[in-house]
Amino acid sequence: MRGHQPQEHAVNLDDVQMTILPEAEWRDRRAAHEERVNSWTAEHLQRRQRGDKHPVEDFLFTYYSHRPQHLRRWHPGAGIALRGAAPDEFGPDYVRDGAGDLHVDVDAIRIRRRDSITWISTLLRGTAARPAHFGCFGMHEWAMVYRQSADDIRHADWPLRLTSAETDAVVDANRVRCSHFDAFRFFTPPARPLNLLMPTRESQPDLDQPGCLHANMDLYKWAYKLSPITPSELVADCFALAREIRTLDMRASPYDLAGLGLDPVPVETPEGRAEYARHQQLFAEKAATLRGRLIETCQV
Repeated sequence: MRGHQPQEHAVNLDDVQMTILPEAEWRDRRAAHEERVNSWTAEHLQRRQRGDKHPVEDFLFTYYSHRPQHLRRWHPGAGIALRGAAPDEFGPDYVRDGAGDLHVDVDAIRIRRRDSITWISTLLRGTAARPAHFGCFGMHEWAMVYRQSADDIRHADWPLRLTSAETDAVVDANRVRCSHFDAFRFFTPPARPLNLLMPTRESQPDLDQPGCLHANMDLYKWAYKLSPITPSELVADCFALAREIRTLDMRASPYDLAGLGLDPVPVETPEGRAEYARHQQLFAEKAATLRGRLIETCQV
């Protein structure tokens, strides 16, 4: 619910400006958030019961540690007090103020998670300050299958669009420019020396850049790691962007996902690379707004 404007008054509590949400309003916001998340998670949960896999939708619940029930749980975020809320509805990170309204205990979270919040803030600020680069053309997914036997391919349930030799030739013909550690760490051993950079976890705050699909997809991770000081609507906005990015990520991959209704973005061709870069720029614009909102959250 981006751009939500509470209609109730704000009061100053212990030198922190708190906005009071009446019970009817926060319950409506919670219900809207739950409905939004249910639309994303229902099919995933059904597939999990059947033992089926989906390389796009399931990734967001397997690679990332935030489970569907956690994404569905609503938090108002820092600076919001809930009138008529019971503590057992929201958990131990909440306290009551003098008027009996419930709010996130920002001071306790800040003390307990100071190092984590500082690291996330540093990463987000550094990424936002760098120029965006759009020349990787999704080669990270190709580097993950480079010179790999069919039995060892990550998404073995799905065939490659090209032969193994043709797939390897695409990697050989295109410079690999991956700056994101969590993509690079899945490169096959023969592909790693081909990358222009050698990213590590320690160098991530110095290398992540705002054009990178994975850095922008990871905004979802930083949003939920900052919860409950992050409004759940913002976590959901980051999830929605990650879902869009993951779809492009796999459409531009070497896998044939036509059976899922996903047409390829053929980055092995000049036309496909141009299409990929256009999408990448649009995602970077969306991510810049969300990254700014997360930086503001860290400032709390």
